[in-house]
Amino acid sequence: MAKLLSCVLGPRLYKIYRERDSERAPSSVPGTPTSVTNPHSSSWDTYYQPRALEKHADSILALASVFWSISYYSSPFAFFYLYRKGYLSLSKVVPFSHYAGTLLLLLAGVACLRGIGRWTNPQYRQFITILEATHRNHSAENKRQLANYNFDFRSWPVDFHWEEPSSRKESQGGPCRQGVALLRPEPLHRGTADTFLNQVKKLPCQITSYLVAHTLGRRMLYPGSVYLLQKALMPVLLQGQARLVEECHGRRAKLLACDGNEIDTMFVDRRGTAEPQGQKLVICCEGNAGFYEVGCVSTPLEAGYSVLGWNHPGFAGSTGVPFPQNEANAMDVVVQFAIHRLGFQPQDIILYAWSIGGFTATWAAMSYPDISAVILDASFDDLVPLALKVMPDSWRGLVTRTVRQHLNLNNAEQLCRYQGPVLLIRRTRDEIITTTVPEDIMSNRGNDLLLKLLQHRYPRVMAEEGLRVVKQWLEASSQLEEASIYSRWEVEEDWCLSVLRSYQAEHGPEFPWSVGEDMSADGRRQLALFLAQKHLNNFEATHCTPLPAQNFQMPWHL
Repeated sequence: MAKLLSCVLGPRLYKIYRERDSERAPSSVPGTPTSVTNPHSSSWDTYYQPRALEKHADSILALASVFWSISYYSSPFAFFYLYRKGYLSLSKVVPFSHYAGTLLLLLAGVACLRGIGRWTNPQYRQFITILEATHRNHSAENKRQLANYNFDFRSWPVDFHWEEPSSRKESQGGPCRQGVALLRPEPLHRGTADTFLNQVKKLPCQITSYLVAHTLGRRMLYPGSVYLLQKALMPVLLQGQARLVEECHGRRAKLLACDGNEIDTMFVDRRGTAEPQGQKLVICCEGNAGFYEVGCVSTPLEAGYSVLGWNHPGFAGSTGVPFPQNEANAMDVVVQFAIHRLGFQPQDIILYAWSIGGFTATWAAMSYPDISAVILDASFDDLVPLALKVMPDSWRGLVTRTVRQHLNLNNAEQLCRYQGPVLLIRRTRDEIITTTVPEDIMSNRGNDLLLKLLQHRYPRVMAEEGLRVVKQWLEASSQLEEASIYSRWEVEEDWCLSVLRSYQAEHGPEFPWSVGEDMSADGRRQLALFLAQKHLNNFEATHCTPLPAQNFQMPWHL
């Protein structure tokens, strides 16, 4: 009876992975039927095969879940319609509650029938036995056997807790339960906005901004967190996860962040290979509709690096909602997991981000200054210009206020706090982070990210002459035009390198540098062009085109 109840309340099982020969071992989980010790018997397909009763019950419950999601998103309009029609009176609500209660009882009965179907399936009984044993005892053998199954990640046991590293205790300056530190917008001067009357006047605007951010804004900014989209992508995500586990020998893990969110991660270890880049770990930060199962992790994998992918809060197996604070909390526990559990030193970690993932990558670079390098692909400097692009002009004040208060993705500001090597990859036909049309390459916000970085690190070089010539170089839409501008100003790379190395040897590596202070205008132009070319690579593609492995290069450094 206990096993039947476990089958009723247990998670949905999606797939049983093909086990590698080197990992096969007799089951050590007590209570596992001897006839089903190996879940990868040749008579079983790697996809879990539910019995008819479980299959049909699952379909009914999945359909009910979709209808519930649609009802949730349309509930404001439904309530308004019912109110206008007078259906919200007590005489109408009571019968409706009876119908709803009957429906819930029917769905509970369907769930019980699904549990009976699972109980009659030896595959599921073996899985639930291993899952229960792992929750009781987090031994390496139990975890190894559980890793052979792909199931509803909510039931996966936690592998790493944000409080585990002794160096991260709150008393020693680590994160607290409210979250890690973020850069906040600069407050207005004292006396201009802190009076009680002004606060009361701003209250309606603040309430409106909060509602917009937590309803429409968050879902527009992170469409991957919408349940219906995840439901539609589920078969693709399962295939991608199977590829990472079966072909790349990936290891899935659940991390618990300081805000209580559970973060879904996948680690592929290449340290045992002959390739030297396998000793380096690339932490991948996905876009606003990207998942590690089918996202940018494929690029460093093909290039031979060890890779750690993770899903945003609210994406696939990760819980929570993807607001900036939650994003930074998730990134913090991912980096801690890489250092304290996977055994990588910060000097061996590279941050690679695509699109909106630039926010978490720049936050980690700012917060962990010893990290080796940062690579930002198709990323931007600030969210406000891109948000204004897609919203009506009459909403300009509301949009700016909402972004600054609740969705402040200040990538450039965070990146300027990092002292290490940086490479920006600009898509020449990017249709997402341009503020006009894809053909207008100067409206690509990657340009602004480069300019802000160079102006912070080399303010004397990026004075009028240097800034002007870099903007001319950024206007080039092809490699031929770039080379033409570069040769027009007769950039001597050896001279530029000698100037930078001499300054570094005399003043140290910490930015900002005052190099170029006593330099001629022509020298500043050469140095500015040289630095721009070293910090930005063009990739002739649209925003969502996968980056080829040959374009994944380490940033330049002296």
